[in-house]
Amino acid sequence: MAQASGRVDGGEQMGRRAFLIAVEASSPERGRGTGPDRAQTVPAAESLVELGELVRSRGYLVVGQMVQSRPQPDARTYLGKGKVAELGRAAQEAGADLVVCDDELTPVQARNLERETGLEVLDRTGLILEIFAERAHTREGKLQVELARLQYLLPRLTGRGTELSRLGGGIATRGPGEQQMEIERRHLVRRIRELQQRIEEMKERRRLMRQRRTRRRVPVVALVGYTNAGKSTLMEALTGSAAYADERVFATLDPQARAFRTPSGRTAVLTDTVGFVRKLPHQLVAAFRATLEEVLQAQLLVHVVDGAAPGIESRIAAVESVLARIGATSADVLLVFNKADLLGERERAALAHEFPGALLISARTGEGLAALRAEIDRSLAEGLRLVRFLLPPERGDLLHELHQKAVVLAVRPVTRGMRVEARVGEELLGRLRPFVEREME
Repeated sequence: MAQASGRVDGGEQMGRRAFLIAVEASSPERGRGTGPDRAQTVPAAESLVELGELVRSRGYLVVGQMVQSRPQPDARTYLGKGKVAELGRAAQEAGADLVVCDDELTPVQARNLERETGLEVLDRTGLILEIFAERAHTREGKLQVELARLQYLLPRLTGRGTELSRLGGGIATRGPGEQQMEIERRHLVRRIRELQQRIEEMKERRRLMRQRRTRRRVPVVALVGYTNAGKSTLMEALTGSAAYADERVFATLDPQARAFRTPSGRTAVLTDTVGFVRKLPHQLVAAFRATLEEVLQAQLLVHVVDGAAPGIESRIAAVESVLARIGATSADVLLVFNKADLLGERERAALAHEFPGALLISARTGEGLAALRAEIDRSLAEGLRLVRFLLPPERGDLLHELHQKAVVLAVRPVTRGMRVEARVGEELLGRLRPFVEREME
């Protein structure tokens, strides 16, 4: 069964006109996944809503869509043969000049769809890569996106070469098409290796920066979440420093780090990461692994969720899936629902019932931010011991170290020096043991 629509979606016309397609598996188990896998089993209609957001974010206009229910995508044309013909007619009637598929297509599927419809075909992975290429601003971000795009292109270049090689006319003959394809393939391979080496060098510099933070005992709090959940706005609200924020998906690709002071006075580093999405291309996860390693070093992950968006569970699952893919499973996770200012009382109550322990905030209005700061403070303080020190008057260096590496709660001058109450870790406590007056916890 196929559902087709020629309705124009969106406001004013923006350049290219896209017709969306998807296959919804007719298996009864569709949509019943558990754990991270359930991120990939959302209904096709819901997934197409997100695909439309991606298309519009790229600057294109959605002019129609088609969903076919079948056991699995056709190996040659993705949609069944009859539906491909129907797609060609519907797309032509809608004035489309581009077909966008909700799944990643094989080179054969993409080539056959283009031949059958007479339109350019772009799959979800290619679309996301285009958006990333448009949004990356730093040198590292641009290199990572270029690497992902070339890794995506390489097998598709080989797929085209299968046809081009027929120009040779014999098994051992290398025709001009095959020769050109081989030249391009070698160029791509060389460029991929060069990019991997340069990204590895940047990864090493990032590792040294993390080592310096570790020596200073500065904890890291990482903001993670689905794209457009409001992480950058939250970062600005928590740190008081401007962070780039945009309502479009994937507005922030380049990681940002800001100093953050907890209510108890402890200094931490707050990092913002690239937003995740369902079916995030594996090429991007691999290319951005050096950047995402910031998440691996975090003591606390603040998982920011758009509380007003549809499909909350699948969005949460998509983020959990990517975190699992990069190995970020050991840090504590604090679930935070943002955009509370857009929710009514019924929606708030439903979230509180379904996700007990999660926080409800609005980065835009400031609602709930005090509770979030306090919860971050509490989480970072876990494992710290409350100790009273008596420091000699000439040891101002020790007081400075406590301010840098511990949570100093009180400092009072006394006759014999300075009495300091602080929460400290085991290593620092061991070094300052001669100055301990009392362990209070």
